[in-house]
Amino acid sequence: MNPAENPFLSPSDLPYGLPPFQRIREEHYVPAFEQGMAEHLAEVAAIADNPERPTFENTIEALERAGALLDRVSAVFFNRASSDTTPGIQKIQQDVTPRLAKHADAVHLNAKLFARIRAVEAGGEEERWLLDRYLTDFTRAGALLDAADQERLRGLNERLSELATTFQQNLLADTNDRAVVVDEAAELDGLTEDAVRGLAETARERGLDGKHVITLVLPTGQPSLASLTDRSLRERVHTASIGRGAANAELIREMALLRRERARLLGYADHAEYVLADQTAGTTGAVTEMLAKLVPPAVANARREQAELEELAGHAVRPWDWAFYAEKAREARYDIDGARLRPYFELNAVLEKGVFYAATRLYGITFTERKDLAGYHPDVRVFEVFDSGGAPLGLFLGDFHARASKRGGAWMNSLVRQSALEGARPVVVNNLNIVKGEPTLMTFDEVNTMFHEFGHALHALFSDVRFPRFSGTAVPRDFVEYPSQVNEMWATHPEILANYAKHYETGEPMPQELVDRLLESQKFNQGFATVEYLAATLLDWAWHTEYSGEDPAAFETKALADVGVDLPAVPPRYRSTYFSHIWAGGYSAGYYSYIWSEVLDADTVEWFNENGGLLRENGDRFRRELLSKGGSVDPMAAFRAFRGRDPEITPLLARRGLL
Repeated sequence: MNPAENPFLSPSDLPYGLPPFQRIREEHYVPAFEQGMAEHLAEVAAIADNPERPTFENTIEALERAGALLDRVSAVFFNRASSDTTPGIQKIQQDVTPRLAKHADAVHLNAKLFARIRAVEAGGEEERWLLDRYLTDFTRAGALLDAADQERLRGLNERLSELATTFQQNLLADTNDRAVVVDEAAELDGLTEDAVRGLAETARERGLDGKHVITLVLPTGQPSLASLTDRSLRERVHTASIGRGAANAELIREMALLRRERARLLGYADHAEYVLADQTAGTTGAVTEMLAKLVPPAVANARREQAELEELAGHAVRPWDWAFYAEKAREARYDIDGARLRPYFELNAVLEKGVFYAATRLYGITFTERKDLAGYHPDVRVFEVFDSGGAPLGLFLGDFHARASKRGGAWMNSLVRQSALEGARPVVVNNLNIVKGEPTLMTFDEVNTMFHEFGHALHALFSDVRFPRFSGTAVPRDFVEYPSQVNEMWATHPEILANYAKHYETGEPMPQELVDRLLESQKFNQGFATVEYLAATLLDWAWHTEYSGEDPAAFETKALADVGVDLPAVPPRYRSTYFSHIWAGGYSAGYYSYIWSEVLDADTVEWFNENGGLLRENGDRFRRELLSKGGSVDPMAAFRAFRGRDPEITPLLARRGLL
């Protein structure tokens, strides 16, 4: 294959190794994957067969350098499959995903290679940690199993990868298909004019001129439910949301059973125990204990909130009513409503005068838009990031708008990983799902999400490690959300909020009385928020500790009832059939990590507040001790180096009103 014909076959010559998106076509992916896997296996074989004595350099470091082509095509393809898929991309994904699982097994189950790794002696601290991670990775991948068990493991991994891909594609199709079509604009009473225009534009894009289309976001709760006055339309939207993924019921039944079988093959009682063995929580007991502490006060709070809402509504509150009456209660209590806030949250202002400004104030970094560099979609904006002294740091790509080709939710991907070994600087992308408008006005939840995802981006941009294996967010799943959750604190910091929260038409700052009420309202409805999250977390936990083949819908109902979170008016943030995090997103038996990380986050926010808040020396400390380390040190050791002690749960309990 000619490198001139396939841009993946040679390193990009664009700044920072940005993939040459304008040259990439769908027909390039499969040949690049195939050659990438072949090259990687050849490199692995050369390492395994090396007649020289195993050393860190000729074994571990050599493995870190191997697979460059496969890394390049994988980073681009899987971001594209999530952000801007097509029928062609989906077909490639179905074909290549099980082949990649098979390829990973071919590496991890190479007996000669594993024997060589076990014979290596490492020198420095980072080298010793990397060797330990390789030994752990290979052992957890089945390197110590006998030949028969390894063969069964290969089959399990291949089938699970097929099922995860099918789940994701089913969900995307069903989410698009279940978008709610509204015939009469009058039914949309309660929405702002710009929101109604956005729904009309979505309808036009779907060939439904004259109508309006309410698309669905990934969680159960849909943003429009807080504003729509038409109760029957609210019910239609909610019903569409919770009905997603019916075709996935049998898939998740099979996935749960296969995961349990794989865990037992590897010597664990269940999939949760397998996952937790390599997380900061350490044991399933630690997670169970934490969740048990949170459920009773959270449910009690939610029941109190429900009673208040029903008094306001004058009738029983159903799931499609909660957000609407909660917004009414918020307005009554704090004299604040979402429609009044949105004009102060224009997307470009939030990004540049909020998210970027906070990073400049805290870390000294600056941003320059590079309109000469193309993203993978016309919506994608490319920014060059410079360090405090003006040195180039990396590239940040922002892909903020919703579209039918993008999966729901918000996330960060690394397109190029920082590593001193390869002389690579980071290229990272944030994906959100904000409906495009003229202008694009955001809810405060969307503002918070933008700050959150940029926290992940900072984790990658500040990475200062030698080895690719440790780059950026390559940390345990129950630690990865911690830095991003900390970054949310700057969304409401007085100086930052004052800089970006200005009316998109007049430029007038948000009135201080409105700011005050916004801040006061942040603890409002925390019973609901905590219970909907815990319900999803406990579903994930039940699927991966208790499931033994029951009907998925019946199992879900019983699992929630058994732990006392079966509040009909508060559905889980994700029901099982559209719980993409745990079936296709890497969070299986790990959705608890958001609240586990929030313990660290709340404690860290308290540290910032105790030490002067938005100061360069505080940002520099957080960057030096934690963000720059990636996975190169034990994550809890990094936390202790920053905080000076182990984390405490009290700040989290206070934040969520659970004391």
